[in-house]
Amino acid sequence: MPASRFNAFTEYGIGIGLRLPHYQHILEKKPVVDWFEIISENYMVESGRPLQILDQILEQYRVVQHGVSMYFCNADRPNRDHLKKLKALTRRTKTPWLSDHLCWGSIDGRYTHDLLPVPYTWEAIEKTARNICEVQDFLELPIAVENVSSYAEFHASEMSEWEFLSEVVERADCGILLDVNNIYVSSRNHSFNPLDYVENVPHNRVAQIHIAGHTKYEKYILDTHDHPVLDPVWELYNAALLRSGPTATLLEWDDKIPSFDEVHNEALKAKNFQPRVPILKNTKLA
Repeated sequence: MPASRFNAFTEYGIGIGLRLPHYQHILEKKPVVDWFEIISENYMVESGRPLQILDQILEQYRVVQHGVSMYFCNADRPNRDHLKKLKALTRRTKTPWLSDHLCWGSIDGRYTHDLLPVPYTWEAIEKTARNICEVQDFLELPIAVENVSSYAEFHASEMSEWEFLSEVVERADCGILLDVNNIYVSSRNHSFNPLDYVENVPHNRVAQIHIAGHTKYEKYILDTHDHPVLDPVWELYNAALLRSGPTATLLEWDDKIPSFDEVHNEALKAKNFQPRVPILKNTKLA
């Protein structure tokens, strides 16, 4: 597979999220970690402890930025003040790419602080691609958009989620942060085969993969990030690697956070899921 500027980060290996409970352990023990992912919004400040910690991390580790409030699918154009602060942070971290979610979450200056799904329509594709292009041009960095977990569908949708994602990234000429846990969660909530999703996205645009744990309830699955990765998600991760090749991978663990070593060991399990025997497109996942 020819490398593009989106899937060329094969040497990044396995990363974990930089989280507050682990600051002291990381700074004192200096564990061997391929890279850390930071939530951009936690460090978009002018001074204070967050930046002090970040600067110490940057002295020893590679850092990749991940955002939670860009809201590419908003009808409004990207907020310029937000972009200016974000660009200053990217210069500080020297992040090789930047990711955020394929969703909406604000309107007329009011923020929901949630990752809300959109109807998969051609009109939404046009506005979303426009916003991504504007952000990518302003930041002068490759952008990777992440598929979200969803719990509702729109009657107005004109295509599947993976068709929507594929059209957006091709029009915006951007990358994909493929969250295989989110794919699995949504597949169970909306009754589709998750392998159809993995099979039908542009694999040369997958810059990064997210893995995480989820919680099963009686009528739905919730993306909780509060325990180890479940077997069907590991299977889907393996399927994604077979199609995209070696890809920078990040374990998300954001609630009920255990010790650093437990999180790191869970992340390193990803090394065991390198391409092996091809998985058929219609294989069922439990």
